[in-house]
Amino acid sequence: MADTTHKINERPVDSPTSRRSRVAAVLTRPETVLDDYRRLLDLVGVVDGLSRDTDTLLKLNLSWTKYFPACSSQPWQVEGVVRALIDYGFPRERLFPIENKTVVTDPIKGAQNNLWLPILKNYGLSFTPLPDVEWIVYKFRSDLLKLNDIFPEGIEIPKIYPGKQIIHFPTIKTHGHSITTGAIKNSFGGLLKEVRHYAHKYIHEVMVDLMLMQRELHPKVLAVMDGTVCGDGAGPRTMIPRVGNVLLASFDSVAIDAVAARVMGFDPLSIPYLRMCHERGLGGADTAAIDIVGDDIAAINLGFHTKRSLVIWGDQMLRKGPLRFMEKAALHSPLAVWAPFASNVYHDWLWYPTVGQQIIRGFMRTEWGQLFQSYRTKFGRHS
Repeated sequence: MADTTHKINERPVDSPTSRRSRVAAVLTRPETVLDDYRRLLDLVGVVDGLSRDTDTLLKLNLSWTKYFPACSSQPWQVEGVVRALIDYGFPRERLFPIENKTVVTDPIKGAQNNLWLPILKNYGLSFTPLPDVEWIVYKFRSDLLKLNDIFPEGIEIPKIYPGKQIIHFPTIKTHGHSITTGAIKNSFGGLLKEVRHYAHKYIHEVMVDLMLMQRELHPKVLAVMDGTVCGDGAGPRTMIPRVGNVLLASFDSVAIDAVAARVMGFDPLSIPYLRMCHERGLGGADTAAIDIVGDDIAAINLGFHTKRSLVIWGDQMLRKGPLRFMEKAALHSPLAVWAPFASNVYHDWLWYPTVGQQIIRGFMRTEWGQLFQSYRTKFGRHS
């Protein structure tokens, strides 16, 4: 299981557009994090950038039904953004927190374990699991790179999506398929049904497709990324949590993912999905041409290395490796039920109770772990 490692290279790259991208950055600590989210949204210009007269989807990020540090949207991330939006005058009845399922995640249980449900209830909001809403086949005008081929019968999306502005709630972490994951990858979990794992084979091209799709669907797209605790290694689940103490926000999903990649220690333009988006004018991935407003984060380099979990390694062997002759039978037939079963056995029954619990115990002794425990105590939930 080879590592995929990229180091920052600040070489200039010609941008297809002359407009510079803008990312807001705030250094934070547990005792000020809610106020820091308010400052972050001030810096990014949320009041001018989003309309209070338009419905707003709050696309949370659930990478695991269980709680694991840096894996899914943090409780203080959810509270910080929601509290600020309500203070800014965004009507509660126009805010729609949402998340989807995968073949191995449950959005309701995940929302409970990650403490989203009691926080949202405290602010008068309800959570909508996307499997419960109507899905429609949507004909995209853009020339998509791969998704039309992957789903020749038509791409289904939630009916509630078109015309609504959206806020993404990613965390800073690595990913065994896409090297890094953030704002763009977060849309993957909302725009495609639970069979979206079919797209893993062409994940970088699909990430470009997601940007094209969102450009047609949403009048505005904002990403608010939590880097208080970041995920290093075999993401998006079996990671090592690293304290980052940074928050990011941008109306340019490519730019915020590029800045997050740089924070992690990667060269953004060496990551295929970021470079392809940059070259197509879908956002700015050249960090030399990104204006970072707020706090100075230039010195942050967490030195992350992307690794592949046993499950992702096996998936790639079947889709792109020496076992690809078995792909159709193993992953695209009734026999494919073995895959989510194997994932659950590895993640939930083997890794989480052993390695995972040891990591969580260490995390709970940190200041951010103590903050999570204070949320658990306040809202009376247990993961």
